[in-house]
Amino acid sequence: MNLQNLITESIRESAANVFSTMLGHELPRGNVSIETGTPEANDGVASFIGIAGAWVGTGSITCSPTLACRICSLMLMMEATSVDEEVLDAIAELTNIIVGGVKTDLEQHLGPLGLSLPTVVFGRNFKTRSSGHREWIVMNFPWDGETLMIKMCLAPNERVGRPTSPQLCTIDV
Repeated sequence: MNLQNLITESIRESAANVFSTMLGHELPRGNVSIETGTPEANDGVASFIGIAGAWVGTGSITCSPTLACRICSLMLMMEATSVDEEVLDAIAELTNIIVGGVKTDLEQHLGPLGLSLPTVVFGRNFKTRSSGHREWIVMNFPWDGETLMIKMCLAPNERVGRPTSPQLCTIDV
């Protein structure tokens, strides 16, 4: 099993399905790259969701404020002109649905996985980092003159099988 190809195809399929069914638009085929090290600074909206189980990691969606508003407008069938609570909630839900679809696909190969609640950040010139993960699969989808970036990192959970007390059990994501 080539995990990188599996994740890439799962992201592509899940994103295309969500865009066609929920937003009524076809998402063009995205290009794939691998990101190592510290990513560049962001301007816009970034949403993250943790993945836990025998494998751990993070799924992320990043886009411009303009694209976040467009997505929110389509999801909620209302005009969103600036990033507010509804826009942030829409991007969090988009992340939950797309990464949730990827998680479901991966479970066939990696065993049961869980998702955390999404966290959304909006701002200018901010950097994000996920502890312990060095390699991200990055897919950039061009849409409406903007770019929707979906990223995922996943690694074997080194803590599986180690006895821990519930109070001390942590998972780095």
